[in-house]
Amino acid sequence: MTQNNQPPILLELDSLSKNFGKIKAVDSLSMRIEKGKVYGLLGPNGSGKSTTLGMVLNTVNPSSGSYKWYEGHIPFKQARKKIGAIIERPNFYPYLTAIKNLELVCMIKEYPTDGLEEVLKYVDLWDRRNSKFKTFSLGMKQRLALASSLINKPEMLILDEPTNGLDPEGIHKVRDLIKKIASRGTTILLASHLLDEVEKVCTDVVILKNGVKYYEGSVSDLSKNHGYIELISEDVELLIQLFESHKDISKTEILEGKLILYLKNELSVKEISKQLAAKSIYVTHLVKKVPSLEERFLQITKTPK
Repeated sequence: MTQNNQPPILLELDSLSKNFGKIKAVDSLSMRIEKGKVYGLLGPNGSGKSTTLGMVLNTVNPSSGSYKWYEGHIPFKQARKKIGAIIERPNFYPYLTAIKNLELVCMIKEYPTDGLEEVLKYVDLWDRRNSKFKTFSLGMKQRLALASSLINKPEMLILDEPTNGLDPEGIHKVRDLIKKIASRGTTILLASHLLDEVEKVCTDVVILKNGVKYYEGSVSDLSKNHGYIELISEDVELLIQLFESHKDISKTEILEGKLILYLKNELSVKEISKQLAAKSIYVTHLVKKVPSLEERFLQITKTPK
């Protein structure tokens, strides 16, 4: 632990940017990865997720800004030994068996081979250890890649779209495996364009769009919202006058014939009803709603930065 019992910072980005010609793939991105958490780097395709991972893994040169592993106490070459990563499609020799492929990984990276049985059992592939890689389904290939990334017992695991292209069963198995890896204390940074994946797997999220960070915080805080209230009345103008300066309402909007009251503080339908009754205003529709995680994502990213 660092000072004040705060978790150690494994990775810190400071105004990190990457340009490809006139295209700014990543724009002054700053963020911190604390030990023991599961981070989702969330954004649509082309938002800069893979480029960001490439920069911190030293495979893409930043245009400006900086990053440091372990608060700069150790060089990247030493830090890399503490990291597992899958940032591309699993790339093994098709005619070699699963265990022979992992033995080759151990030889190249100078890892001992005595832990291969453990990692293959961990990803539920021990029974297929002598099967050739070419016979594996896409989900099995991804789990073998995870096994490969776990050989060195990494302190942190970096995954780029780990369930991309998998069928529902494959997605379920890989997600369960990621949660199991996280439960033993491994820090995970997972890039994904899937809200569902981030919500089910991650504790924290960084939202990117066009290389720009729009949000950084816990997944629970992202989905936490006071919501909004819908009203329909014959006298919408009177409703607007009543609520546009209300202390618990951030703004009002007319949408599809309904008056929408966006809440900045908790406000119940019962309280709204009392205020309407006091002014002798009658409504034909009064409903309170809480936006889904998808709606919150769209709200956050719809305003240009």
